[in-house]
Amino acid sequence: MEAYNIYCDESCHLPHDKSDLMVIGGISCPKDKVEYINKAIRDIKEKHGVYRFAEIKWTKVSESKYEMYEELVDLFFDNSFLNFRAVVALNKSQLNYERFHLTHDDWYQRIYYLTLREMIEIGKKYYVYVDIKDTKGSEKINKLKTVLNNVVRYFYNETVKNIQLVRSDQIQLMQLSDLLIGAVGYSNRKLSSNSAKIKLIEHIEELSGRSVSKTTPKSETKFNIFKWMPREV
Repeated sequence: MEAYNIYCDESCHLPHDKSDLMVIGGISCPKDKVEYINKAIRDIKEKHGVYRFAEIKWTKVSESKYEMYEELVDLFFDNSFLNFRAVVALNKSQLNYERFHLTHDDWYQRIYYLTLREMIEIGKKYYVYVDIKDTKGSEKINKLKTVLNNVVRYFYNETVKNIQLVRSDQIQLMQLSDLLIGAVGYSNRKLSSNSAKIKLIEHIEELSGRSVSKTTPKSETKFNIFKWMPREV
């Protein structure tokens, strides 16, 4: 049975962080290709004068290291076995939690489920890695496991073999995931103060043939984006 790792990260996930949207996304990679990609990422860092185990992330994108970040984006698009999906959840600040008897964490779990649901095929095995964001990480992961198990029991028990918290500074593919999610979030928040980030977003759009601020067709597997809005807020 084919096995895949999925590296998930998020942006603007806190309820009162001055952003009206949240992005949750991830990169999937065949398990037998993980070390090849991790080494390729480390080699790109070293080529551009960055310590091979230093953390790369969207917040660090700058003109001085633009070529390195562009090469990392190229690495993703040059390897057909790497796929990316992000869910952009809108109107975060307007959600009426009390009306629907939900907490922010409940909503967070639902967006995670929407993200993973389209990245997974029955008949294959998946190992999901989630970046540690705060002290509630373990609690959130346990709730996510419960949500997946309750929604589709087979989905979790037989297909998603494990969901594990990891530190992004130790996982190269997680850092690449952060880079792509950051680009999606930046574009959808309509930010424009960083010229290097704008240029990198344009490069992603050129390679993908898609706008990072629009929902892609469901059939799009390489670079898939879904903009989600609750029916009632």
